[in-house]
Amino acid sequence: MIVIQNVGTSSPARIRRQWVKRIQWGVLLGLMVLIYGSHAPLITLTKVEGQVPFNPSSCVVMIELAKLLISLVTLVLSGASPALRAPPPLVLVAPYAVPAILYALNNNLVVLMQAYMDPSSYQVLSNLKIASTALLYSVCLGKRLRPAQWLALGFLMGAGVCHSYSSLDLGDPERADTEKAPRLHITAWGLFLVLVYCCVSGLAAVYTERVLKSQKLPLSLQNLYLYVFGVAINGLASFSSVASEKSFLEGYSGAVWLIIAGQAANGLLMSVVLKHGSGITRLFVISCSMLVNALLSWATLGLQLSPFFLVPVSMVGLAAYLYYI
Repeated sequence: MIVIQNVGTSSPARIRRQWVKRIQWGVLLGLMVLIYGSHAPLITLTKVEGQVPFNPSSCVVMIELAKLLISLVTLVLSGASPALRAPPPLVLVAPYAVPAILYALNNNLVVLMQAYMDPSSYQVLSNLKIASTALLYSVCLGKRLRPAQWLALGFLMGAGVCHSYSSLDLGDPERADTEKAPRLHITAWGLFLVLVYCCVSGLAAVYTERVLKSQKLPLSLQNLYLYVFGVAINGLASFSSVASEKSFLEGYSGAVWLIIAGQAANGLLMSVVLKHGSGITRLFVISCSMLVNALLSWATLGLQLSPFFLVPVSMVGLAAYLYYI
């Protein structure tokens, strides 16, 4: 006689699995927020006389290389290495080159935009990528969002703007005129570049999510394809640059290697989110990380937090409630 246990929605085993899954997601997202939030403070701690002592482009290459090696090791340990015995079809691999190209384009846009606006204006306007990602997510992936979810994303974008605005050093206008200090400014071409940057950023996230979910391949193998192109494109950009006066590994310290390890881990965790979650979750991770960034900067760098800091914190919390509840 075969006894079939109760596996209904109220089954204790099912409830236990749901709670374990929630805890796993909570740990994953919490770790991502911590790594994202610690990135800027760690870079600040590496500075020598106000300057970054290492070559940023080489750091990006090392991060991509670390992700590639970890993906390869994971693939071998999971027993899926036979997939590497034969060259994969070009049709299967080619889509993974697009995210690498888009992210490389975005990295160059960030540098280019600085010539047409001040850094503070860029910091505030770059929050528009939340809106562009949400629109592309809805249009390209066919995900219809409820009005409350659109409102939540509006709060999320507002939280980013408020947090960016609270960190602006507006100073004294009269003193700025007499001392000719840098002032907030943006040109029409700069505004156009910001819009392009936000669209490319959203498109890169949405396209990566679509590729990861559309192909029934092990995630470690998909990551391997992604980071092969990432290493190739960023490596080409790094070694073709003649403007840098620093050698490839010059200025690397323990903090720099910690940055590389953290960003490599974050990239791999983000692929899990895009594969099994959504790009919108990525936006919440980034928004929460800016608050962690401020707290870490206060604790380690002596950043002064104003009461206005509670406004973006409240807006992120409200946005999460409206979107997921």
